[in-house]
Amino acid sequence: MLDTVYSLCLDVDDGSTVTDFLPAERARGVTIQSAAITFHWPPLPENAGVATKTQKGGTALLSPSTAEHHTINLIDTPGHADFTFEVIRSLRILDGAVCILDGVAGVEAQTEKVWYQAAKYKIPKIIYINKLDRDGAAFGKTVQEIASRLYTWPAVCQIPWFEGGKGRFCGIGDVISLQAYRWEKGGDGKIVEKTYINNLQDSEPAFFAEMEKARFALVELLCNYDDTLVERFFKVDAIHRHVSAEDIVASLRRSVINPLANVVPVFGGASFRNIGVQPLLDAVVQLLPNPGETPNPEVSVGRTQGTLKQLLDGQLLSQNVQNNPSRTKSGKAMQERRSMAVVGNLDACALAFKVVHDPRRGALVYVRVYSGSIQRGNLLYNTNLQVNEPAQRLLRMYAQDSVDIPYLAAGQIGVIPGLKYARTGDTLISYVGASPKTGPPQPLNSLQLRPIEVPPAVFFASVESHSLGEQKSVKNALDLLIREDPSLQLSVDEESGQTLLSGMGEFHLEIAADRLTKDLKAKAAMGKIEIAYREALLFPSEPQTIMVDREIAGKRAKAGCTASVEPLAKEERDGSLLDDYDATILEGGNRITSSISTPHDPSGTLPSWSRKLPSQLTPETLHVALRNGALAALVRGITYPFPYHNVHVTITIDPRIQIFSTDSTQSALSTAAREATKAALRNAAQQGTAILEHVMNVTVSTDEASLGAVVKDLSSERGGHVMSLDDADETTSGVREDLPVIDLRKVYAPRDPFDGGTTFADQEQAVMNNSSRQRTIKARVPLREMMGYLKHLRSITAGRGSFIMSADRFERVSGQRERILQKALRGY
Repeated sequence: MLDTVYSLCLDVDDGSTVTDFLPAERARGVTIQSAAITFHWPPLPENAGVATKTQKGGTALLSPSTAEHHTINLIDTPGHADFTFEVIRSLRILDGAVCILDGVAGVEAQTEKVWYQAAKYKIPKIIYINKLDRDGAAFGKTVQEIASRLYTWPAVCQIPWFEGGKGRFCGIGDVISLQAYRWEKGGDGKIVEKTYINNLQDSEPAFFAEMEKARFALVELLCNYDDTLVERFFKVDAIHRHVSAEDIVASLRRSVINPLANVVPVFGGASFRNIGVQPLLDAVVQLLPNPGETPNPEVSVGRTQGTLKQLLDGQLLSQNVQNNPSRTKSGKAMQERRSMAVVGNLDACALAFKVVHDPRRGALVYVRVYSGSIQRGNLLYNTNLQVNEPAQRLLRMYAQDSVDIPYLAAGQIGVIPGLKYARTGDTLISYVGASPKTGPPQPLNSLQLRPIEVPPAVFFASVESHSLGEQKSVKNALDLLIREDPSLQLSVDEESGQTLLSGMGEFHLEIAADRLTKDLKAKAAMGKIEIAYREALLFPSEPQTIMVDREIAGKRAKAGCTASVEPLAKEERDGSLLDDYDATILEGGNRITSSISTPHDPSGTLPSWSRKLPSQLTPETLHVALRNGALAALVRGITYPFPYHNVHVTITIDPRIQIFSTDSTQSALSTAAREATKAALRNAAQQGTAILEHVMNVTVSTDEASLGAVVKDLSSERGGHVMSLDDADETTSGVREDLPVIDLRKVYAPRDPFDGGTTFADQEQAVMNNSSRQRTIKARVPLREMMGYLKHLRSITAGRGSFIMSADRFERVSGQRERILQKALRGY
């Protein structure tokens, strides 16, 4: 049952974490896929049971900061860079985030990457510094790194409590309430001693003094961003200790929700011993926003974009009506009334952000509800696929376990089992009176929430079934795998006929192969992991005109078009345009431009055309057909077996002479566009083509002692270009121009107990003289040279090095590396 969540104390160290339930996760000790659980905080009465010792020796319940019970939907996301899509799709639907840092390692490279991803979606965040019970943990140093590497002002709300100043980590000091919490030594975290800091002035003088400093710094920082707190501050005669805890919590909440404040609350603890976990959950409830306080989700209806609130208020549909020049004033007024009636029948709007295949329950579709409520038995319309599916059951998940529920209300996350078609990023709506066949009326049937972006794959490997009889089952298993994880991509090599599976990294593909054979029971083998190269044009082609006139799928197909190709200029790699007769769109690193036009005819012999297409075609479907044909031609190169990149395809069609009534179907147009584009590519390839390779942005973290070896390996052995080394004596962090400068001299960070320095400058100098201090190297390296790099990095850094990488752009392979690659492709 869901209510047992509070009595479970499971650990990632022994592989029993509730949210890491996949066999591969428990075997490797890492999170591979995001998992959701729903719980209440504070716990419901029958589950409450964390006790505190009073100073007189009695026991009492550890009082939560609020008596009201809140429902929390928690999503545990992976930390490995290969599974960044799991983070992206989870961030897309979250209201707030808790960033967990390692108190020993500090802010790591992958932390920076995820932090900026969260900033893109404007997600309010709090930080929890974990593992403060371990040797080498440095709370103060990590706070400084939050400012210098995450470009935000840390509001220290808790400080660690070490017995006698330098003894074992025994608890935390709550700067907000001016109370100290001490956990029982060797216990399970259920017995906590609470003390007001005034009572520690004699027994723990250093801790008492640090709490005074921390309260002063916290109030000063918040007053810089919150005028309301300034007023409260002066009402208590500008005495920092006299500012109430309630006023500080309210100010923190306002600062967290306001993205312009650039303040992040910082907490600490040791989760392995359950130290600091309960106060952290209090902070989640107190400081992070509820669904009603988050920015309104972006939506589109047809070509009109806005927010969900604008749609529910009728503004978006009204804008559609007003922009229609063909309607009279009275007709527009009538259409507006109809639009309001249509919106009034919208029962619910939700986003499917994850699909999981369960061997017993089938497809489990995770959804976030943004408006209304989804009731059990509701008919849901998928606006992306234009299909209806019934929600026969609704589940609330607790990792791999579930509880049936009658409805999902706005702001909740739940699961709809049994949906056959829904994919990640699809918009699902419930509409009163929707037709079981056609769904809701126009234009509501085109309503879409902002989709989830899928990063491009950079590695691939072949997948082959053990026998011909297993091909169908292997194909079905691959389809399930890709429906679960859209960052995996499936393609077929036209020349060899091999099925290719592409992913985000070596580990990503290794896990995919493991799931394919062990979880989905596919009898298949995965080949060697390869690099995804691209082919590029060096010169433009002559225009090539193709006329198709043959049977396609048993029906006559006749259509023609003219295509030309050229290298894509840098200034053309952004933006898109779409109207009735001209369209240009950037997809897969190539630009496709299609144009419906009538060429100049000085003789006057060509029949006139009144800009009317056959009844089965609209300008939009015509552009889509031409674009699909061009994209199909770019899948495989002419000279090399790689897809094209940085190619600008221009397709022109004259309806008077290249469209033939009912024979010019979408299939005919796509075929003509594909063949014309291929002809243009062959023409351009006669003048030469080039091979492009992925160049990666690589960030390596290592200790000072291994810095030289790592830099030499990246620049000399792997052909990389080192862009920067972090500078430990920097006191400002103005590295990125798009982020605010944080003066580290103004950042409060408690002195770490095992550092000899007593001032900021002393601590910095102590760090500089320490050969084990962490350094960060940023470089650009060809992807091929990063194959198997983690194992090599660990060998040259004695296991202390780590790295992350992300795709920067494609660059031309040249010189000796090009000759070696061409030889490998030829096979001799």
